[in-house]
Amino acid sequence: MICEWEKTWRSSKASLRAEGVYRVMFFSPHPEGPSGRRVRKYSMAKDYVRVKICGVTRPEDARVAEAAGADAVGVVMYSDSPRSVSPDEASAIFSALGPFMTRVVVTHTSSREDLSEVLALHPTAVQISYPHEVPTGCRTAVIRVVGRECPPSPLHADAYIVDESMGRGRLFDPVSARRMVEESRVPVVLAGGLTPENVRAAVRAVRPYAVDVCSGVETRQGVKDPALVRAFVAAVKG
Repeated sequence: MICEWEKTWRSSKASLRAEGVYRVMFFSPHPEGPSGRRVRKYSMAKDYVRVKICGVTRPEDARVAEAAGADAVGVVMYSDSPRSVSPDEASAIFSALGPFMTRVVVTHTSSREDLSEVLALHPTAVQISYPHEVPTGCRTAVIRVVGRECPPSPLHADAYIVDESMGRGRLFDPVSARRMVEESRVPVVLAGGLTPENVRAAVRAVRPYAVDVCSGVETRQGVKDPALVRAFVAAVKG
């Protein structure tokens, strides 16, 4: 069920306000379900696709993403990525966002201690490639990385992300991505080589729950280009 307080709360041109459609968060963890987490089911417009701007390293870029109409902002932590930020930096980025924006931490760490530091930030969701068990009852949704060489884990997942690029701009495989969408029981996010120029065709081909962009909207690693961010969101939602 859609919360009333989420109805068209922003006036961004890239939002769905002009169409009278309710705006929802990228993920909304709920305390019900066997693991204490589940993705809520919404009555949404048929073609509504959510947008996550990932690899954000600066609060000002987070604000740009929100103003452009993105649904989620992602930061990278405990990674060898040049976009990796510290807990304090991640907290500052998340604090720059409004109350209805989804906050995602992406981490490839195998360390339980690192994961605990991530969860201490209370992000809306954590995106992981290592087969961690996220504590039962945690109100953080779990997004697990999948791909042609990384099949879905038997562990709990609120969503999967098809991502063989990891911020390197490597284009996704449309056949395997579409198969994942068709076979998955949970939402599937599409990532890998997406840009303002190709994302609309990618959405038509794969029909994902959401799309995730990192290098495709940057001027250099970790620095987002406001014009490209706006163009990407408009291409998805326009």
